[in-house]
Formats: sequence, structure tokens, C-alpha cells
Amino acid sequence: MEIASKGQLRLAFLRWAIVTVPFVLLLGLASGRLVPSGEENLWYQMLRKPAETPPGWVFPVAWTTLYILMGLALAMIVNARGARWRGPALALFAAQLAANLAWSPLFFGAHQVFWALVLIVAILVLACATTIVFGRVRKAAAWLMVPYLVWLSFASILNYKIDRMNPNAQTLVPAQSAPQMQI
Repeated sequence: MEIASKGQLRLAFLRWAIVTVPFVLLLGLASGRLVPSGEENLWYQMLRKPAETPPGWVFPVAWTTLYILMGLALAMIVNARGARWRGPALALFAAQLAANLAWSPLFFGAHQVFWALVLIVAILVLACATTIVFGRVRKAAAWLMVPYLVWLSFASILNYKIDRMNPNAQTLVPAQSAPQMQI
């Protein structure tokens, strides 16, 4: 049996990273573009927001960085063939990512601030579990998830405060009715 050299292992990781980083980034971008989000969203502009809400440009920068780190962490786990916890780690990652991708359409599109809060807490729990299991496979992969956990914690607090400050958030922007033809 031949053991791979460090160079071969690095090359295998890079091959996976070339796939996983763009994959996670593109999914995140697609989720954020399904409905207008951030400052592009009239409903969001009308919400009362807590003082600690960052400027609008921070969100795409933060999420791009976090998705890159998540893609790198995923590449480490995918590359860890034969690792005992690899399967559960990949399943948890997929579950937390799917929940993450549902948040923007729920919050920005459906205007469901409370349910978005419930979802982001679930994402945080899943991301914590993912990070713990990643740590059993590759410690570096778990460390790459830590900024995501910090951001999710902060975003959960913002979501909670927005929910409290906007009890009627759903009604801020009237639903658009279908155009009617006049004769």
C-alpha cells in the first residue's frame, strides 16, 4: 500500500477546493438573488433596524468571505476519504447550508421576520453541530467554520431585534395586485 505524500494531499485538497468554493459561493449568490435583498429591497429599507445594524455593503462582503471559508472547510472534509465522521459531517454541512439558503427568501421575499428568526436559530444549531463534527475529521475545517458561527450569532441578534422593533413587518409594503385592464 502506498501512502500519499504531503504534496499529493495538498493537490487533492486544491482540486476539491476548486469545486467546493465556487459551488458554495454560487449557491449563496443564487439564494441572495432570488428576491431583492438588503438595500435593494423596499420592504427592508422601511424596517426599523437596531443601531448595531452594519452598513449595507458589509453584508455581501461578509457573506462572500464566509462562503469561501465554508467552501474551503467542505473541501477538507470531502478530501478526508476514509475518515470515520466524514459522512455525518457532509450530511450536517448539507443540512445547514440548505437552511442557510432558505433564510434570504423567507426574510426578504416572504417578509416572515419571526420565522426567519426561528430558521436562523436552527441554522446556528446545525452549524455548531457541523463544526463539532468537522473537528473530528479535520481540526482546520472546524476552525474555518468559526467566523460563520460568530456571524450567525450576530445575525440572529439582529433578526431578533428587527422582529421586536417591527411587530407588523409583513404589512410594511402592500402586496402588489395584478394589473387590471381598463376599457
